[in-house]
Parts: sequence; C-alpha cells; structure tokens
Amino acid sequence: MPTMWLSDSQKIGVAFCSGGGFFLLGGVMMFFDRAMLAMGNILFIAGLTLIIGAQKTFLFFARKQKAKGTAAFVAGILLILFRWPLIGFIVELYGIFVLFGDFFATIAGFVGNVPIVGPYIARGFEWISGGRRGAELPV
Repeated sequence: MPTMWLSDSQKIGVAFCSGGGFFLLGGVMMFFDRAMLAMGNILFIAGLTLIIGAQKTFLFFARKQKAKGTAAFVAGILLILFRWPLIGFIVELYGIFVLFGDFFATIAGFVGNVPIVGPYIARGFEWISGGRRGAELPV
C-alpha cells in the first residue's frame, strides 16, 4: 500500500480520526451514550490536529467563514459533556456539515472510482454537498 507521502504522525492521526468515527458511530448505536460520543470527539480533534498540524487546525476552525460551524461544533461537544447527548449530537452534526461541507465534493471524486458502488456513494456525497462545486481544500 503506497502511503509514503504520510509521515508517522499523520498515520497516527488517521488512526485517531478513524477511531473517533467508530466511537461516534458506537455512541449513536448505543442510544447516544455520552462517554462514547465524548471519546469520539476527542479522538477526532486529536487526529485532525495530527494530520494537518496544530497551527492549520486552529486556522481552519478560526476562519471567519466557518464561525457558525465552529460555534455549533463546540456547542455540540459541550452539550454532550453537560449530559444532553441527543441535542448535542444534532448540534454537532450541523457544525460538522458546515465546517466540512466543502470536503464532500472532494470525497465524492475519490469514492466515485470504487467499482460497482462508487458512483452511488459519490452521488450521495454530491447531493449532501449541494452539487458539484470547484471547492478548494481549506488547508
């Protein structure tokens, strides 16, 4: 598997983000278990920081265009920690869509090459992101 372009810390970051996704999925499947959702959030943020670096992570969340998404994401995490997991997850999900909505078109381009199911998954990502756009990566 050609992953030579990833450094060791970026590989660990990918593992953390994947683990965060699994914990978030598990937290939802366990009827919004607060501990699993909190652990998923922590792993996701730590993984993102390891993948793109601390300064770029801060700049990504601090951009003026993403202020609404950052506020919703942080408010969702705080609501989960303050024992409102269902409402917190919904608010956090909104923040994730606002923050990472530009990535969905990019992901759809990569997923579209998967045999058989790729075009259907890519169509779903394009529908979520609002169609094909020439979005550029925020990093």
